Amino acid sequence: MKRVHHWLLLCFLVILGACDHSSSSERIYTVLVSLDGFRWDYTELYQTPFLDKMAQRGVSAVMLPSYPASTFPNHYTIATGLTPNRNGLINNTFWDSEFNQNYSMGDKSTRYDPKFYLGEPIWVTAQQQGIKTASIYWVGSDVKIKGTYPDFYLKWDNTPRLNFEQRIDKAIELLSKSEAERPQLIMLYMEEPDGKGHHFGPKSTEVEDEVRKLDKLMGYLMNRIATLPHSSRINLIVTSDHGMTDISNDRFIDMNEYLKPEWCEVISGRTPTSIFTKPEFRETVYQSLKKAPHIHVWKKEDIPSELAYGSSHRIGDIVVAPELGWQFSNQPRNQKGAHGYFPSDKDMQVMFRAYGPSFKENYIHTDFVNTDIYVLLCNILNIKPANTEGIFNRVEGILANN
Repeated sequence: MKRVHHWLLLCFLVILGACDHSSSSERIYTVLVSLDGFRWDYTELYQTPFLDKMAQRGVSAVMLPSYPASTFPNHYTIATGLTPNRNGLINNTFWDSEFNQNYSMGDKSTRYDPKFYLGEPIWVTAQQQGIKTASIYWVGSDVKIKGTYPDFYLKWDNTPRLNFEQRIDKAIELLSKSEAERPQLIMLYMEEPDGKGHHFGPKSTEVEDEVRKLDKLMGYLMNRIATLPHSSRINLIVTSDHGMTDISNDRFIDMNEYLKPEWCEVISGRTPTSIFTKPEFRETVYQSLKKAPHIHVWKKEDIPSELAYGSSHRIGDIVVAPELGWQFSNQPRNQKGAHGYFPSDKDMQVMFRAYGPSFKENYIHTDFVNTDIYVLLCNILNIKPANTEGIFNRVEGILANN
């Protein structure tokens, strides 16, 4: 009788081992790359043979950012599936009226403080469900959100920072680990062509040169992935956080011509600007700003619903949003490119490319919003999403099994 029990136990263990091997051999891996400030039409304005090859091999789309179309808000939106209004990062710089504190992406004391980061980023969702993830400089991944980090991450402020090619090499190194240690999601951030776009404008030769370099780097990544023995199980997604538009100092609205210091408690951020007024001067501020040209001005409760912006306590009593290409501040930027404008402004929209086992081939998608990436990744990873504003029905058409 004992022999029968031992034989049955051995059969069970063999079957279980076979199931584990089968599941690991079918495991899908995804590399998500963000090229900061990569406008949707850079692939049309400039030569991008490798991104074009991605489109032929997989999916291409023009993707809408969330409002405001800026770096920290939108990278964290991609990670959480929540608009900036709900994910906490309502701008690159903002005032928190409850903490009585200013957040700035350039201030280490606030940038690494978890209390400013709301929602649940994909690396936390995945980790809670037994999925390993990695991040190479993605916004928020080096912050201890919900008490944890990705299984592998790099801190932005640690120097020397990896250059772009080294970041790709690190991603390949992670993909080369054993099945047990290999992350199924790798998120990789590159801070160009945003910098070149700010300094020289989106249609400059400097941006063209940078776009070509980045395209070659994506080719390098594609070729490195192809050398891996499990390359047929790897997805590559390349996208961005926001676009870029031309600005100039002669399209500048000086806020000091419309605001008096004694009317306001705090003025924070630009494109948009949040104004926390003294209660007795709220209407005065609103009426004064209504006289200014080339801006939209709203009381917080009247912000258009399509912007999904206005319920956070980090947004001011009055919000000012300049028209595309215009600046509203106390001094002009002295730059040639800017972002932060409405997602409906074409210049703010971004490129999306994806290919691999999860995606259709040579497929053009429409009606795509960056909140949907979170639910897309959850579907690919076969995990249950947390609370999200992403709509899976809006993105499922790009998947190979649909």
